[in-house]
Amino acid sequence: MKDLIIDTEEAMVGAGKKLGSTAKPSDVFALIGDLGAGKTHFTKGLVHGAGCESSVTSPTFPLLHEYLQGKVPIYHFDFYRINSVHELIDIGWEDYAESDGICVIEWADKFPEIIPKIAIWLQFNIKDNGSRIIQEINNP
Repeated sequence: MKDLIIDTEEAMVGAGKKLGSTAKPSDVFALIGDLGAGKTHFTKGLVHGAGCESSVTSPTFPLLHEYLQGKVPIYHFDFYRINSVHELIDIGWEDYAESDGICVIEWADKFPEIIPKIAIWLQFNIKDNGSRIIQEINNP
């Protein structure tokens, strides 16, 4: 993925939609970046691009949202409030990560050791002018 500069929420959703339209079973997207950097808007587009029109919100408190209405199940995780790998194991992380669904993980850099090697890591940054930049990076 080429570095993307994003100027609006709509463009962030559009970038996710483009990636979602090419996503396939077992893909894992590890998203990292500060609060407000666009991870959830990007995920909204990715979910819609993968054929699911469900409303997408950050799973900060429930930790996981499942979108099952599209062509492939999508599992949207938020590691922000997770304190240990054991908590992830308790919610069945390994079953989701090894499934034929698509996994999208916000705050993935909290536990990089459990992210599958096949994951695509995307870094979201806020620029001084308020725009965002998305960069594909190696596992941190």
